[in-house]
Amino acid sequence: MPFLLPALVWTYAPRGVTPLIKAPCSYDHLSVISAITPKGSLCLSVQEQPFAAEGVVEFLSKLHRQIKGKVLVIWDGAAVHCAAEIKNYVPKGAAKWLQLEKLPAYAPDLNPDEGIWNYLKRVELANTYSLNLNELYLRLQDATRRLRRKLKVIQGCIAQAVLVI
Repeated sequence: MPFLLPALVWTYAPRGVTPLIKAPCSYDHLSVISAITPKGSLCLSVQEQPFAAEGVVEFLSKLHRQIKGKVLVIWDGAAVHCAAEIKNYVPKGAAKWLQLEKLPAYAPDLNPDEGIWNYLKRVELANTYSLNLNELYLRLQDATRRLRRKLKVIQGCIAQAVLVI
């Protein structure tokens, strides 16, 4: 999830001149849910409040509209993924096209989407800051647009996860 606090990474500066980013200290953030495909597609949904089960179901429905055919969703153990609304969504018709698989407890190295977020934070949004959530949203949109053009990065995140599907 993107925060208003800047993600600081190594950068270049003249010798003896420490680069500074002056940013307001705020823990305001955006909540983001995302999915990637082996072909390199990136699907994303952003909102200011944390995702509740209804938002996750809406995102799954959005995936179904964007990705024709069967969909395998591999996700982490977040509490929202175990909600009753999601458990009820699958038997009510989604089971025809949707299969949900849970990652083992704390296994970020198996989650290809973690690579996407690492790339967005450490490359596309590195050493930047936003004054408010609207500006952060626009920066995230631009970063996502750039990343969508880098199919090899997205596919590399899937390959790095070493998942056997």
